[in-house]
Amino acid sequence: MNIENKIYLFDTTLRDGQQTTGVNFSVSDKMTIAKSLDELGVDYIEGGWPGANPTDNDFFSRNLNFSKSKFTAFGMTRRPGRSAENDPGLNSLVNSNANTICLVGKSSSFQVKSALGISEDENLSMLSDSFNYLNIKNKESIYDAEHFFDGFKQNKDYSLKCLSTALNSDARWIVLCDTNGGTLPNEISEIIDEVKKVIPKERLGIHAHNDTENGVANALAAVNTGVRHVQGTINGLGERCGNTNLVSLIPSLVLKTNFHTNISKENLKSLTKLSNTLSEILNETKPKNAPYVGENAFSHKGGLHASAVAKNPSTYEHIDPELVGNSRNVIISDQAGKANLISQLKKLSIKIDSEEINQILELIKQKEAEGFSYDTALASFELLVRRHVGQIQEYFNLNKFRVTDERRWNAKGKLVIDSEATVHLQVKNEEKMTVGVGNGPVNAIDSALRQALIDFYPTLNDLKLTDYKVMILSSDKGTGAITRVHIESTDNSKQHWTTVGVSSNIIDASYNAIYDSITYKLFNDLNK
Repeated sequence: MNIENKIYLFDTTLRDGQQTTGVNFSVSDKMTIAKSLDELGVDYIEGGWPGANPTDNDFFSRNLNFSKSKFTAFGMTRRPGRSAENDPGLNSLVNSNANTICLVGKSSSFQVKSALGISEDENLSMLSDSFNYLNIKNKESIYDAEHFFDGFKQNKDYSLKCLSTALNSDARWIVLCDTNGGTLPNEISEIIDEVKKVIPKERLGIHAHNDTENGVANALAAVNTGVRHVQGTINGLGERCGNTNLVSLIPSLVLKTNFHTNISKENLKSLTKLSNTLSEILNETKPKNAPYVGENAFSHKGGLHASAVAKNPSTYEHIDPELVGNSRNVIISDQAGKANLISQLKKLSIKIDSEEINQILELIKQKEAEGFSYDTALASFELLVRRHVGQIQEYFNLNKFRVTDERRWNAKGKLVIDSEATVHLQVKNEEKMTVGVGNGPVNAIDSALRQALIDFYPTLNDLKLTDYKVMILSSDKGTGAITRVHIESTDNSKQHWTTVGVSSNIIDASYNAIYDSITYKLFNDLNK
């Protein structure tokens, strides 16, 4: 490895990422994320700010033995008017279990005077005293030069003096922070070229924010200009618009440049899983178009694209999706050609002849003309195909259902809305009639169906409907419009699937989607 081309990766998901609106990691969350980051191979894991809150105090009290990463604590330089030795915040960092301390300090004359209300010289003293103290305590130190790029544009000499002060006080890394996120890649490169005249490039780092959607671009520009330390977060979490997204940056560095990191190509395969783990912890849906790790990152919908990818994936893929732990997805839609269909059938281990393929293509186009959409409802697509070729049975038949909704004021004067559904089914030559109640008509139908079926199919106990989406397809028809319903389901096997229903009646559309969900569940349970 050419040491001059080594890039050191610094993850701040647990600190700067936690400053994302609505994000609040528990100690358990932090442990899970930190373990995954260590396994991935990032050089530094910034765990938070010891002394700032009980959660971070608890986290830093744990005996975290990372195999690849350095456990890092974040905090401020000493306060104005205090010595470093007597600063409680600084000593909280020193007394933590962290191997490395990252100190944020102003590097902008404007920020020093306006935000801190102190003299430029006092700020320089705060920097030198703090880093010298960390050196005495045998701690590796990092200087996050806050507001550096804006400060450089306003008062170049003072900003550079701040960097030199930290360097001369034995800070290992001098990290240039685009704190407000407004600097563009060309500016990043031009300013770093100036900085290199004062600070050796092998001591320089970059901390970019994504306010102009240039977080990753700015990090790459910095690296190409000589910077060797990069800070960022998983999934781009962070204040306002977020930080440099390491999930995009890391594979770009590993797969597309001559730079080296501690992340092996084998460990890179865990990247999609790590990204998904964070989304699950936050209970949020990751953007489907997220580069490298998104559900649609390697999806092909157009027939022309799918046909070319079947011959050679590099025609429409810049990397093999397996390199980052993702997979190719050939979409079934009314734009699909034979290649799309063949690809999906291969995944499902369904073998049919060319005539049947043509028939199914026409069937799909007909159904989508009616309002169905299978590109995100692959369970319904599979059922459509298996029904066409006679590979699936109908586990029950609906004779009729009735739904009633009541909106009333109860005896306590509280407004309540009750839903009740009655279903009449034919199940294994038996007639079943059940009544279900719920907080809405769809919930009531789901409840009634389960009651009717559970004695025949006990595995339905673990079926869960996790998401419900409604789309109006013909808004010009007002309340008489065609409605499309997508339902996402899961079970104890952690498998997720999506089904679709279409009707001019929203309850009927919902029933159709539920019916497919139940059928898909039973087919997989009974054909293992």
